[in-house]
Amino acid sequence: MTAHPQLTFAFDHRPALSGEDFLVAPNNSEAVAWLDRWPDWPSPVLSVHGPPASGKTHLAQVFMVRSGAVLAAPQAVAEIDPGLLLGAARACVIDDAEALITEGREEALLHLYNSVHEAGRHLLLTSVRAPARWGARLADLRSRLVAATAVAIGPPDDALIAAVLVKLFADRQLKVDEDVISYMVTRMERSLEEARRLVAATDAAALAERRSITVPLVRRVLERPPNEGHGG
Repeated sequence: MTAHPQLTFAFDHRPALSGEDFLVAPNNSEAVAWLDRWPDWPSPVLSVHGPPASGKTHLAQVFMVRSGAVLAAPQAVAEIDPGLLLGAARACVIDDAEALITEGREEALLHLYNSVHEAGRHLLLTSVRAPARWGARLADLRSRLVAATAVAIGPPDDALIAAVLVKLFADRQLKVDEDVISYMVTRMERSLEEARRLVAATDAAALAERRSITVPLVRRVLERPPNEGHGG
């Protein structure tokens, strides 16, 4: 039998609330460096922005593990008093924070910002666009958002996608040959969420067919619609 090489990557691993490791790579290293500086941020707010499925939410989970920050949905920011929302936490994370602007809840975000600032705490905001481009109408909020530290996180490159695939398979106690990983990387949608979906679907297909994970198997999985399960 021919031994197939296994891919290895020199990415730093950070724990997240989901139990999965976050891989530090060129597309997210600047954002990770800023989160590592907490609580020594130059302003009360740090914004991490980037395209959908680029790892912003996962990175926010890493920050929550490190800081003990509370996670607040935009609706909670609008409906809960900042003191109750923050509790004893030193930081707060708002995922998809731009929704507060698009849904007309600017005053709630301004109120939370002021409370955080006065208490010497911090806000981590994630969004697709930088806060300066949200188009906030309240002048006080707009000036605070423009002054916030904003760092971009880019789409995952081939090396990161491959590393994530290898790790996701390893989490399932599966070792997959390099040619399978390479085949996936060159044909799948470029997102970390799709990597998770594809690994789960491939594992399910291999179990159903009682066979190893090979390029032909992966090809069939990729050819199925995303919402279609294994047909047996």
